Formats: sequence, structure tokens, C-alpha cells
Amino acid sequence: MLMSKVVGGAGDTFNAKPADFKDNLYLAVNGAWQEKAEIPSDKSRTGGFMDLDEGVEKKLMKEFHEFAAGEKAVDDELMEQAVKLYRLTNNVDHLSKFHQQPILKDMQRISDLNSLQDLSENMAQLSKDGFPLPIDGEVDADMKNTAKNALYIGGASLILPDKSYYDKDNESGKKLLAKYAEIAGRLLSMIGYKLDDAKEIVDKALVFDKALLPIVKSSEEWADYTKVYNPMDFTEFVTKSDKLDLKTLVTDLINDTPDKVIITEPRYLDNLNKLVNVDTFENIKAWMMVKFLTGNASILDEEFRQTIGEYQLAKSGAKELRNRTKYTYHFASGIFSEVVGAYYGKKYFGEEAKDNVREMVKKMISIYEQRLSNNDWLSEDTKKKAIVKLDKIVIKVGYPDKIQDIYSKFQINENDSLYDNVSRIKKIITQDSLDQFHKPVDREKWLMPGHMVNACYDPSRNDITFPAAILQAPFYSLDQTNSQNFGGIGAVIAHEISHAFDNNGAQFDEYGNMNNWWTKEDYAKFQDLTKKVIDEFDGIPYAGSKVNGTLVVSENVADVGGLRCALEAAKEDSDFDAKAFFTNWAKVWRNKSTKQLTEMFLSVDVHSPAPLRANVMAQNMDEFYDAFDVKPGDGMWLDPDKRVNIW
Repeated sequence: MLMSKVVGGAGDTFNAKPADFKDNLYLAVNGAWQEKAEIPSDKSRTGGFMDLDEGVEKKLMKEFHEFAAGEKAVDDELMEQAVKLYRLTNNVDHLSKFHQQPILKDMQRISDLNSLQDLSENMAQLSKDGFPLPIDGEVDADMKNTAKNALYIGGASLILPDKSYYDKDNESGKKLLAKYAEIAGRLLSMIGYKLDDAKEIVDKALVFDKALLPIVKSSEEWADYTKVYNPMDFTEFVTKSDKLDLKTLVTDLINDTPDKVIITEPRYLDNLNKLVNVDTFENIKAWMMVKFLTGNASILDEEFRQTIGEYQLAKSGAKELRNRTKYTYHFASGIFSEVVGAYYGKKYFGEEAKDNVREMVKKMISIYEQRLSNNDWLSEDTKKKAIVKLDKIVIKVGYPDKIQDIYSKFQINENDSLYDNVSRIKKIITQDSLDQFHKPVDREKWLMPGHMVNACYDPSRNDITFPAAILQAPFYSLDQTNSQNFGGIGAVIAHEISHAFDNNGAQFDEYGNMNNWWTKEDYAKFQDLTKKVIDEFDGIPYAGSKVNGTLVVSENVADVGGLRCALEAAKEDSDFDAKAFFTNWAKVWRNKSTKQLTEMFLSVDVHSPAPLRANVMAQNMDEFYDAFDVKPGDGMWLDPDKRVNIW
């Protein structure tokens, strides 16, 4: 039987009392916490990852306040600019003097577009200046030759988080779209539009949004990462629109004529003439105005932030917005992310901890290598290639040794408006990204800053990143036993390594190139195993909805591989304690979310709900049954032939 007593809701609906380990591991560990835990009023969830994030937030907010007030000296030029941005963003009186003026000139640029030809002639510059467009390009590593960068072409995105929100029976989606329309109309009136004109603009924007619905990708489609790679000869691409000058768009963006571009959404490009033509121009123009205004409202003044915040609260389910000071910290530390992350890492983590965790990662890689060598379903040829890829994984721990040069270009003028400062920075970021087309791929770049509580694997660089902020209890602590640490950070490390061999990562070689290094027979076996992972989760009832097994398959493959390898590493310790291992595994996944966030994550998130990650993965491990004496008939029992193991 599968999950007979384990399934349930989360967030506001997950109020079960503590359970026995035999019936529900997650609730046995977290049930008492789950009953008492309260989601902070300005957040949409609380729990393991979020608790650590809150701790980082408190530390850095205190420091930013002291820096900004002159109570503490800033001895780093880049950090000084971050503090200037913090001080400017928190200066409500200064910002209120500007009110809506800074954005008016940019809104006028959209308003002045009188025809589709106008739009076509100005697309590249509008793109560089941060305006939403019905088709656009960005530079990233060529997935089949990751030493070089390429231009990727994508389309417009929906207003709501996913296509499922637009389903006829999705009442919350209807309410959310209505809320968006109301807020967008109000924002337009706040910058001077008459109410009737504002309503007409929003209505037209929603017509274009609706036209996108059958054409854009769903979250499930986006989850199949390799499907974004659809190279097309440039000579063919330029013929894909009857009205837009696609050739000039590309050549003006990258200052070059490429041999090819890479299409992320072939269906979108095939329907481009249907979406973008003379008859739809006014709707597109209205959509651009609404998307641009709602996307930038928060950086005008506090009144605008509170207004767009009403929609953000409706989407997330949080009870109130962050106060201005907290918003200011997150905003400044977001723009200067690598600078702030390095500051946090050096002060609160340090080089010694870097070395210690790096050794943990190396140990986990060696365990993985053993698992691959002893694998009973791979051929020797595929095993060897898998081990080569494993050995080539680049390890990034804590924070980068060198800050990217681009941050030295971020200069804050505290006499200027926040909007103008941020607009300048956004343009610098966009131009720097486009300039990468003529440069080799920067393999030293970090995808996550040091103060982020998370970890990741990048298939195109074959690297794993463990920011300093996640490397603390309950994930990792010198005060915890090895069994606890392996059930926490050990499983996280192995999870990220496993992404090199999940349904997406397995299609990339040791250099990050999309390249089939499998034998045909081995890959067929691998697909059969990933199908079992899909089936194991697909349709599990959760929070009034159901899990989409296809959407979450890559993370689940990484979870099952990560937990298996962390368990093998923990078992090498003479003091191995299986109960401590699985208890800490469940503890790190404690989570309580709002109904709205839970619904959104079920639609768009490639991760399974946290309680199910804790329970189902443990069910796949034979050692769990021995540790807690789980028998047939118990809620955590899963028949041996249904337990999934890949790596």
C-alpha cells in the first residue's frame, strides 16, 4: 500500500497532532511544532529553511542599520554602495518628494508607440531598458557547447503564476486575476490616468494575456529543462514574423549577426504572427504598460509599494507586507547580492568552515563513486563516463573568493530617486549580460549568494553551490552527531550531486554540454526508474489538490539519490544512529505555509511538498523500517517492490 495514513494537507490545513514514527515520520518529528508554529504576519511560510533565513535576516538587518546610521564604519567600497542603496530605499520622505514622476517618462515611451512598426523599430532598445516585450532575447551558455555563449529567444509570460490558475474551475485564480486588474487600474490612476482610461488599458492587457494562454509553456513543460534548447538558423528565424523586424532585434541586442539563435518555446514562435500583428498591437501596448508599471511600482514610493503589495499579499497569503526597513534590507541585499553574501560568509562562516564543508562534499562524492561502481543496472561503459562526470564536478562552498566586476559599476546617488538609481543598475546588468555573447562562459560565476539559505547544481557548468547560510543547524553543526549532520547537510550535499544524474542533469556531460553519454539500453533503464519516481508521487492528495509527479520528478530523483548516498556515508561511522539520521532528515523539512502559497507551489514548484519529501523518501529506504520497526499495516509501510532506488 502507498501512504495509507501519511498523506494530508499542509499550511493552514495541516493541523495533525504528533504521530508515531511508524505511521507518519514527518508528524512524529514535527507534529508538536506544526500545531504551535505561527507563520509570521509578513511571510507566507515558516519552518526549517525559513527559520535560518530569518536568523540571517536579523543579523544583516542590524548591521545595515548600524552602517547606514554611521554607528559602524564600512571598510569595503562595494559594501558602501549597498549601504547607500539601503539608506536611500529607507528614506521615505525623500522618495515621497518624487512620487510618480520618475516612471512617467518611461511610461510615456510605451504610450508614444503609435504602431506595430514603431514597436518593431524600437524593440532592442526597449529590451535593453527593461521593458516587457512579446518576444525578446537573452545570452546564456550554449547548452551543447558550454565554453561559448549563445542568444536564447523567448516569449511573453502570463500575468498569473501558471496556466492552471486560468482553469475554469480554479476560483482562486479568478479572484487573483480580478485583484491584479483592480490594482493595475489603481496604479494607472495614481500616475495620472482617468479611471475609465485606466480600465480600458487593463482590459486590453488582459485580452493579450488570455491570447497567450494556449500558447505559452506550463510549469510542467518548463520543468523539462533540455526542451528549452531548440537551435534555429538565424536566416530561418528572421522569417518567423510578418510584422516584426527580428533581424534588427537580434543584431542590435548583441551587436553581431549570429549563425543561429536558440528558441526556448517553439510553439510560441510558431504562433508569433497570430499573437503579434496589427490587430493585436493596442492590446500588446496596453499589456506592456500594465506589466511595466506593476513590475516597478514598489520602487517609486511607499504608497505605490503598499498598493502593488495588495496583489502580492493576495498571491502569497501573507497577512501584511514587510515593514519598510525589512523591505529595504531585502531590496539592497538582493541587488548587491554577491557583495552582501561575501560579507556574510567571511564574517559568520569563514575559511576554516569552508575547508571543512568542502571535505564533506568530497567525501560524499567518493560515496557516490562507490555507489556508481557497485551499481547493478548500468553497463561498465556508462559507469566509467558517469564517474568521469562525478570527478569533474566543481565544488563551490560558502561564498566566492572574487566578486564579479559588474558590481563596481553600481554607483548609488542618494540625491536621485530610487527608481532612477535602480533603472541605471538594471540597464548595466542587461548590457553586461548581452556583452557576454562575445566572451567565453564564466565558469567562476556563482548562482547563489553566501547569505542565501539554499543550495544548487548547475548542469551547464557541472558545479554545485552550498552558500554559507545553509551550513548551520539543523543542517550542520559541530554540536550534532555525524548521523544528524548526514541526515541534514549530508543529504543536501548528496541531493545536489544527484542532480548531475537526474532526468535533466543526466543529459549533460562532465563539461556541462548537452550530450548523450549513455548506452541506449542504460538510458532506457534509467527512464524506467524515473517513471517509477513519477508514479510514486503522481496524484498524492495534498492540501485539497494533488501532486503532479511529472513536475516534481527531477527534485525527487535528486532526493532519493541524495538520501541513499547520505545514508551510506552515515553508516560508515561506528556510532551510526539510524533514528537520529531519519529524525534530522524529517526535521529539516518542517514547513507551514499559507493556503495560497501551497496552491501556487503545487502548480509551479519543481519540489514536492516538504512533508511528502520527508515521508516518501524515508519509505524508500530499507533502513528506515528496521530503525523504527515498521511493519505491514503501519502508515509508513511501503511494499518492498514499490520502494524506489536509483543511485
